[in-house]
Amino acid sequence: MAETKAAKVYVTRELPSAALDPLAEAATVRVWPEELPPPPEVLLAEAADADALLTLLTDRIDAAIMAAAPRLRVISNMAVGYDNIDVQEASRRGILVTNTPGILTKTTADFAFALLLAAARRVVEADRYTRQGRWKTWGPQILLGQDVYEATLGVVGLGGVGLEVAKRGRGFGMRVLYCDSTRRPKEERRYGLACVKLDQLLAESDFVSLHTPLTPETHHLIGERELALMKPTAVLVNTARGAIVDQRDLWRFLKDGRIAAAAIDVSEQEPIAPDDPLLGLDNIIITPHIASASVATRLGMARMAVDNLLTALRGQVPPQCVNREAIPRWRRALPR
Repeated sequence: MAETKAAKVYVTRELPSAALDPLAEAATVRVWPEELPPPPEVLLAEAADADALLTLLTDRIDAAIMAAAPRLRVISNMAVGYDNIDVQEASRRGILVTNTPGILTKTTADFAFALLLAAARRVVEADRYTRQGRWKTWGPQILLGQDVYEATLGVVGLGGVGLEVAKRGRGFGMRVLYCDSTRRPKEERRYGLACVKLDQLLAESDFVSLHTPLTPETHHLIGERELALMKPTAVLVNTARGAIVDQRDLWRFLKDGRIAAAAIDVSEQEPIAPDDPLLGLDNIIITPHIASASVATRLGMARMAVDNLLTALRGQVPPQCVNREAIPRWRRALPR
C-alpha cells in the first residue's frame, strides 16, 4: 500500500499535534474527539473503510470489527500490551498489529516504585488523615509503615519494566527475587538478582511487584492460594494488567489484614466501579492507569504508534510488529 492521501486512518482518541500532524500530512485522518473511547457501533462504522487504525488499550478490536473492515491492513496500538486486539484473527486476515514497547519502560518502573514507597509508608493514607483534621500531634504509634531499604523485593515478570523495577530495588539495597518464564543469568550476575519459583517469591518477599503480560496463563495468577503465601506485612503492587489479580480475593486479604497493603494502577474493570469494595479500604492505593503518564513518554508513545502505522502504509514491515506470521498474507494484499 503506498503512502498517499488516499489511505484512510481512524484514530480512536486525540493525540498531541506533534505526533498527529505527520500522520495528517500523509493520509486522510479521522479522530474520535471525546475523552471516553468510541462506542463499539462507532468503531465498527469508522473501521468500515479504514486502511489503518490507531488504537488505545481501551479499544476492543475483535473479529467483528475486522470482518467489517475489508481494507484494514494495520492496527497500531499505542500501548505495550495488545490484549485488547484479537491478534490471531488479525493474522488470519493479513492485518499487521503493532505496539509501542521500550519507550515507557523507565517511566512505568518509576511509577511502580513510587506506588511501592507510597504504600509502604502509607503516604496516601497520611494525606487523607491530615486533610480530615485528624492530625493532633506527633505520636510514636501514628501511621507506622514498612521500611523499604534492605527489604526483599519480588518481581513477577522480568521484562523491560520488571528489570527496571529490580534495578531501583537494588538502589535501595534490597534483596531482589524474580520469577519469569525465561531465566536471565546475565541480569542475575550484573544486578545481583535471584531467580526463584513464584511460590518461594511470594513467601519470602516483603514487596511483590507484578510485571507480566495478561495471557490466559496469567489471568488471576494472584488469587487466594497465592495471597495466602505472602507475609502479613507484605505489600502487593500491580502496574501490569488488572486481571492478573483476583480482586475479590485481594479485597478479602486486605480487609482481614492478611497482607498489609496493596497499590494498583490497573483493575479488572476499568474504570473501577464506584461501588467496588476495594475503594472502601484504607490500606490500598488505586490510581487510574497512569504508570506511563509523563509528558515525554506519552508523546513518545504517540510518535511511535504513528511511525508504526506510516511504515505499514508505505508497504514496509514496522519493527514493532507483534504478529510477524501475518506478513506473508499482508504482503500479498499490497497493490502491485
